[in-house]
Amino acid sequence: MEFLVNMEVQLPADLPAQEKERLTRAEADRAAELARCGALVRLWRVPGRRANWGLWRAADATELHDALASLPMFPHLAIQVNALAAHPNDPT
Repeated sequence: MEFLVNMEVQLPADLPAQEKERLTRAEADRAAELARCGALVRLWRVPGRRANWGLWRAADATELHDALASLPMFPHLAIQVNALAAHPNDPT
């Protein structure tokens, strides 16, 4: 299944700079792992915000949740998931 996922990063204002840097590096590393295994297909940032839209693939919603929960920033993310289905008029 494919999912369109919107994430908004909501780090605490009092989070120490070192912890923010550590989380950012760890998040990038985990995203790269998820991309290599095919779970994270595409990722777009939202200009002017700490947010992104991503195209994700998973067998089902539980597998997707497990992948999202494995992100180091998961406790600080507001996530919205939209399951996608094939459209009969898709030009591809």
